[in-house]
Amino acid sequence: MSPLGRLGLLGALCLCSVFDAVCLLDSGMLFPRESSSRELKELSGLWSFRADKSANRNQGFERAWYKSRLAETGPVIDMPVPASYNDITQDPTLRDFIGWVWYEREVVVPARWVADEGTRVVLRVGSAHYYSVVWLNGVKVTEHKGGHLPFEAEIGSLIRKDPSTPCRITIAVNNTLTLETLPPGIIQHMDDRTKYPAGFFVQNIYFDFFNYAGIHRPVLLYTTPQAYVSDITVVTDFLDNTGLVKYQVSVQGATTATLKVTLMDKDRHCVASSSDQSGVLKVVDVKLWWPYLMHETPGYLYSLEVRLMAADGRSTYEDVYTLPVGIRTINVTSTQFLINNKPFYFHGVNKHEDADIRGKGLDWPLIVKDFNLLKWLGANSFRTSHYPYAEEILQMCDRHGIVVIDECPGVGIKDIRSFGNASLSHHLDVMDELVRRDKNHPSVVMWSIANEPAAEMPPAEFYFKTLIKHTKALDPTRPVTYITDSNYARDKGAPYVDVVCVNSYFSWYHDPGHLEVIPIQLNTQFENWYGKYQKPIIQSEYGADAVSGLHNDPPMMFSEEYQKIVLQNYHDVFDQKRKQYVVGELIWNFADFMTAQGITRVVGNKKGVFSRQRQPKAAAFLLKERYWRLANETGRLPPWTKYPCSL
Repeated sequence: MSPLGRLGLLGALCLCSVFDAVCLLDSGMLFPRESSSRELKELSGLWSFRADKSANRNQGFERAWYKSRLAETGPVIDMPVPASYNDITQDPTLRDFIGWVWYEREVVVPARWVADEGTRVVLRVGSAHYYSVVWLNGVKVTEHKGGHLPFEAEIGSLIRKDPSTPCRITIAVNNTLTLETLPPGIIQHMDDRTKYPAGFFVQNIYFDFFNYAGIHRPVLLYTTPQAYVSDITVVTDFLDNTGLVKYQVSVQGATTATLKVTLMDKDRHCVASSSDQSGVLKVVDVKLWWPYLMHETPGYLYSLEVRLMAADGRSTYEDVYTLPVGIRTINVTSTQFLINNKPFYFHGVNKHEDADIRGKGLDWPLIVKDFNLLKWLGANSFRTSHYPYAEEILQMCDRHGIVVIDECPGVGIKDIRSFGNASLSHHLDVMDELVRRDKNHPSVVMWSIANEPAAEMPPAEFYFKTLIKHTKALDPTRPVTYITDSNYARDKGAPYVDVVCVNSYFSWYHDPGHLEVIPIQLNTQFENWYGKYQKPIIQSEYGADAVSGLHNDPPMMFSEEYQKIVLQNYHDVFDQKRKQYVVGELIWNFADFMTAQGITRVVGNKKGVFSRQRQPKAAAFLLKERYWRLANETGRLPPWTKYPCSL
C-alpha cells in the first residue's frame, strides 16, 4: 500500500493523490509539546473525588455539583490522576461502581497566560472512560463520548473573565456501556425483591477484561499563540536512496501566514526545507525507519520543525511545533506484509493497559519495564488489544522500532442491535479520532476496526464494509483489518479487509485438554481462510491460561507445562505456513490481566507469558528462544544482536 512505489513521476502523482485523501482530517489534535512558543502545565496528582451513589446516579447534575467546590456539596476523597479509581480504595462498591463519578482540581494559572490575550490556553484530557463532561468555574466547556482518546477545550476567555478567581476544573465521568457505545454493554435491572435489593442492577459486558474507569491519562493545560499550527499530516516514501516526505500544515487563527518547514536528522542537521504550507521534502541518503531486529539502526526518526509567523493587525505571532517523522512504506501482497519493500513477519504479543492498583492509569515505570521485556523476548510488534493505547506508548514504539497494529475499542460487538445506525455513526467518529491522533506514527502499520465481532450476522457486511471504506478514505497508506474468530465461510466482513487476522484457542476453549487436535485444526483453519480469501494471515491470538508456579507432569490445563506445550504445537504449524502466507503470530497475552469476577477466571485472565507483576513463566523463555531464532533467520542483523544473551 505504498503511495509511491518505484514509478518516478507517476508515483509522485500517486503520492499527491493519496495525500489529498489523508487530508480529509484537516483539523487535528497534535500531541502537546513544549517549544519556544508553547508551554505545558501538568495536572497529574491528587484530585478531589466523589462517586454519585444516588439511586438514579444523577444527583450531581440535579444539584449542580459543578457550580461550587465539590467538598461543599458532600464528602470527597483523594483520587490520583491518572489512574483507574476501582482499585484505589477498600470500598467494594467503588470497585464495581457503574455511573457518574466526579473529579475536581483547583489550578493556579501562570499570570502571564492570563495577562496575554494573544495566548490560547487549552485544557486537554488524555482519556477518560467513557463519557465525560468538563466545567471550568461552573461553566461547561466540553463533553466527549468514548474512552481511550483525547479531548480538549480552549479556556482562555473563561480564566480571563475574573483573573482573581481560582481556576476550578470539574470533570464528571460515566462508565456506563450501552448497545450503542464502544465497547458495547447492557444494563440489566434485577427487580425480583425476593432475590435482590431495591435498585439492584448489573453492567453486562461482552469483553474479557475489567471495566476499569476514571481519568486514565494525564490532564494538562497547554498554550499556543492565537495564530498556531493546528495539525500536521505526513505521508512518507522513498525512491532508491531518496526519501520523500509529503507534508501538509494546517493553520488556525490567521488568514495569511509565513511558514518555515525544516526536516532535521538525529543530529539536528537540516536535510530538507520548504516555505510552503504543503509539499514534498526530498531527503538524500535517506535513513529509513526500520522495525526492531530488522535493521542495525531501528526506529530512526527525523524531526519536522514547523515555524509559523502570522499577524492580525494588532500583534505578530510565532508558533513552533516539532513532529517526529519516520520514513518508511507499507505494502501488502496476497502472501506478504512488506515494510520498506522487505518481507516483515510479526513475532509479537497482545497487551493490555493493566496493572495492580492503578488499573489502566498511565504509569511510566510500567511502560519502560514492558518495553524492556518486549526487547528481551525478541518481540518486534504488538497489537493494541482492544482499544487505543496512550500516545506516550506509541511514541516509545516509534523510537524503539516496535511495530503496532492500532485497534479501536470495537470489542464485544455481539448483539445484533449493536450493528444499527447509531452504533455505526459512533464507530465512524471513533475511527476519525483514532486516525487523526495516530496517523503520523511510523510504528502504526495497520488499523484494526474491531475484535471478534459477530461478523456472521446479516447486518455485519454493511457495517464493516462501511467502516473499512471510511478508514481507507481517512488513510489510504495503511491496510485495514478486524480480528475474527468466526467461521471463514460465514464471515460477512472478511472480503473487505487487507489482512486476515484470526484468533483461535484449540485445546483450550475447544477440545480442552486434547493437545493432539492442535496441528490438525490449526492447519485446517489456515487452509480454509487462505483458500477462500487469498490474503496474508496473522494468527492474532492463541494461548492458554497458566497459573504462575503451578506445575504438572504430564501437562494439565492451567499448569505452566500445559501453556508451554500448547504454544509449541502452534509454533510447529506456524513454521510450515509462514513459508507460504502466514505473516505473523501474536501471543495472547503478554501479561496476566484483571477481568470481571466469574467462575472461569481466578483473579483475572492468566494467559500471560508474564505474571501481572511482570515475572516470567516457562512460556516466556520458550517464546524468547523462538522470537530470537525468527529474528536471526532474517540475516539482516548486526553481529551484536545475533544472540539474546548479548542484550
